[in-house]
Amino acid sequence: MFSHQDRLDRAADEYEAHLRSCRQCGADHRPCPVAMYLRRMHNNLARADRG
Repeated sequence: MFSHQDRLDRAADEYEAHLRSCRQCGADHRPCPVAMYLRRMHNNLARADRG
């Protein structure tokens, strides 16, 4: 089982990896819907850590 910090780090890594590899994010210079979803997952985990 992953610790909360491990899940938070993994969510951040997945978001950054997506931004680097996604053609749509690169072409538009703004996050696509998948990137926004991954960022929201990261933010929710970070918010749970504070609460």
